[in-house]
Amino acid sequence: MPLNDTVHQVTESIHRRSAASRRAYLEQMDVWGRRDRSMDRLGCANIAHAVAGIGQNDKLRVVVERAPHIGIVTAYNDMLSAHAPLQHYPDLIKDEARRQGATAQVAGGVPAMCDGVTQGTAGMDLSLFSRDTIAMATAVALSHDVFDAALMLGVCDKIVPGLLIGALHFGYLPTVFVPAGPMPSGLSNSAKAKAREQAAQGLIGRDELLQAEMASYHAPGTCTFYGTANSNQMLLEAMGLHVPGTAFVNPGQPLRAELTREAARTVLGRVGEGSGAWACPPIGQIVDERAIVNAMVALLATGGSTNHLIHWVAVARSAGIAIDWEDFSQLSAAVPLLARVYPNGSADVNQFQAAGGPGYIIRELLDAGLMHEDVLTVRAGGIREYTRVPQGDEQHRLRWSAVGASGDDGILRPASDPFSATGGLKVLTGNLGRSVIKVSAVPQDRHVIEAPARVFDSQAALLSAFHNGDLDGDVVCVVRWQGPRANGMPELHKLTPPLAVLQGKGYRVALVTDGRMSGASGKVPAAIHVVPEALAGGPIAKVRDGDLVRLDAVAGTLDVLVDAAVWQAREPAQRTEAQAADSAHGLGRELFAGFRRNALGAEEGACSWL
Repeated sequence: MPLNDTVHQVTESIHRRSAASRRAYLEQMDVWGRRDRSMDRLGCANIAHAVAGIGQNDKLRVVVERAPHIGIVTAYNDMLSAHAPLQHYPDLIKDEARRQGATAQVAGGVPAMCDGVTQGTAGMDLSLFSRDTIAMATAVALSHDVFDAALMLGVCDKIVPGLLIGALHFGYLPTVFVPAGPMPSGLSNSAKAKAREQAAQGLIGRDELLQAEMASYHAPGTCTFYGTANSNQMLLEAMGLHVPGTAFVNPGQPLRAELTREAARTVLGRVGEGSGAWACPPIGQIVDERAIVNAMVALLATGGSTNHLIHWVAVARSAGIAIDWEDFSQLSAAVPLLARVYPNGSADVNQFQAAGGPGYIIRELLDAGLMHEDVLTVRAGGIREYTRVPQGDEQHRLRWSAVGASGDDGILRPASDPFSATGGLKVLTGNLGRSVIKVSAVPQDRHVIEAPARVFDSQAALLSAFHNGDLDGDVVCVVRWQGPRANGMPELHKLTPPLAVLQGKGYRVALVTDGRMSGASGKVPAAIHVVPEALAGGPIAKVRDGDLVRLDAVAGTLDVLVDAAVWQAREPAQRTEAQAADSAHGLGRELFAGFRRNALGAEEGACSWL
């Protein structure tokens, strides 16, 4: 199938605007990659320090036999259910490396925070910047500069983008990402959402709500809704950075362990017929414009997380590639929605996997000419290998089989008969600036909202107004001072239940904010990531209570319906010293002042290192 014209045009546009920066990146990676092997160029004391902590046999392999040496960067902790299974992965990897005549070391750990724990708290102010912290920690781990390849162990929201940003700064190393898989299905996501809405209305108490939440998040593994963590896994499959079909195999299964071993074999090029038959390419060569576009297309086709309109801009920048929201918007107009997974459907990711999962999505997109097939991946078979499903036999040997037809056309549909002809995201522009909206979960009759504004300086203020009954009626809730420079751009996911309650009462309701709404953005229309943010003098700071606001996801506009001369003359509100102090102190937020000061806008990836 010929490549879709829009996909081709967007890719060519990215290629042209990125030509100089991409060339500079590749030249730099080539210089670093051409150096002599570390054990041949490092001083004797450097080498001794590097291997002092490993066994004698491994020392012999690394130093004398000059065996390949894998650096493991792990985001393990057992605060994150998704990362708890990673605890024993290094032992598996080291054992498999030895079997392949190689060695492996844990190069370092990176921090990994659970947004589910910090939602609605001051700790969430560190969430977005944890991505850049993880990238820097990855650089610290690999700066020992003794590795021939790398394995990245991580799953969740900011962790995968952070690991990927860090890895791309070592783009001369072959690198494979190693996930842990989702927890088994518990209480359904729709039942969980209903319990939250009932709690917001006071219909159930804390004990009943806690029982519902504990039944939802109940075991090791990734949360089962299709939020940022699971979107990460879909995008890594679409970029060819996993062992094919690895994303959504549950923890604890023999297949899961064997796929982890296969990651070690893959990064060493020890798969297929004959040892060393395929050299895993350096990650900086794999992640080119085509791979970035493939990831964007997969995100749109599955109605994935809005957070990636920030993260993937930063990831692309790390490989010398410049993308923006207009690229997403153009692709969204051409890419059909092929998946219905909560929050844009009722299925969870286990049901998504059972219906065909990433392999089905990638096959349909390739066959429809909506993904680039001429790309490098970590495997010799290219991106077509990612249309197959892994299985293990009684001896735990791996084999892959064709994904077949959709196992449930209520969850996955072919490109010839999609849920929607267009993708799940839309860019909005107008006199309020630029923003994005996830429309895949929003009912069709809510794609246009026109209502009076209520302006809030925090999500706590909005919640208080809701509980006091002050929001009953048509309303556009404007929540400002939530951008990267103001307070680190926290997710405002706690606002979803009360706004859903208002919408359920029949009111015309929308949210407009310079903050984020998480990968779980749901059925309430929300114009998020508004740029410029309020603290940067953005027009969102001009909105006053009672202003008529129009959010039009059909036309792609976001406007305050105020006389143009009045709007132009209106001075933006200023954040008070108390508000600024409240976002800068406590829970270590003082340490992130430099991040807030240096952060770029959301459409520029909210990067803090440029």
